[in-house]
Amino acid sequence: MSEAGQKALAEVLSLLDLEQIEENMFRGLSPKARTQRVFGGQVLGQALAAAIRTVEPSRHCHSLHAYFLRPGDPRVPILYQVDRARDGRSFTARRVVAIQHGAQIFNLAASFQIPETGFDHQFEMPKVPPPEELEDAATMLARRAHEFPQALREWILRPRPFATRHVILDGPGDRPPRPPFDNVWFRAAGPVPGDLRQRQILLAYVSDMTLLDTSLLPHGKSFFSAVQMASIDHAMWFHRDAELDDWLLYAQDSPSASGARGFNRGLIFTRSGRLIASVAQEGLIRPRGM
Repeated sequence: MSEAGQKALAEVLSLLDLEQIEENMFRGLSPKARTQRVFGGQVLGQALAAAIRTVEPSRHCHSLHAYFLRPGDPRVPILYQVDRARDGRSFTARRVVAIQHGAQIFNLAASFQIPETGFDHQFEMPKVPPPEELEDAATMLARRAHEFPQALREWILRPRPFATRHVILDGPGDRPPRPPFDNVWFRAAGPVPGDLRQRQILLAYVSDMTLLDTSLLPHGKSFFSAVQMASIDHAMWFHRDAELDDWLLYAQDSPSASGARGFNRGLIFTRSGRLIASVAQEGLIRPRGM
């Protein structure tokens, strides 16, 4: 783990640690270096953090459902207002609204549960090469950074809070079309807090990083192509706890794309094959110039 990567992860953890300004009201910041819209995983993680701060520690989030309503402005703080919708004997429900410039930019519904035992099963993890046999995605991009404009080059070369290694590592820009399945190993670039709820917040943050790109695979496009991309909604289910210090596999697919929207799913496994979370997301994938 590089010192720069550990510093980048520490900055993310700091961003996800909100300031409480009133009962049920929290304030979150964005990275100073970000100049365009707020990263979706950031507002997702911050909203979950706000909800968690109003729930007793014995209850853990088992699901969340969110909508991205407007692009976030990284130049100003985000206000998170929590509605304590329900506190039941087994389940707790919270609603969170994120506000900037007097308008909602995001909303989230999250459900929490006391630990219980019962039936237990899961899908098997896909059989893929281990991360040690794969190239680091940031290393590949850095090697080709000279192919891009200066502004994009600076983004490519910045330190990453998570290392990623794709089973099929496509080059940046347009690429040969292939089926919409993508397996990506990822690992935190530094120490991760031992608290389960902090791990859930961090997992929500990273779950938005590579998922939407899966819907572009059959069309030979990528994040670096002439495509307008933005998350529209995001749902996540936390099944089992796991440490985040070792590699995790994000098994992603995209069953459908239509109407300038791509629908994507993901399963997150530990290296040993334990399924810890499931994700679903629809996002805008609009070809530019159309």
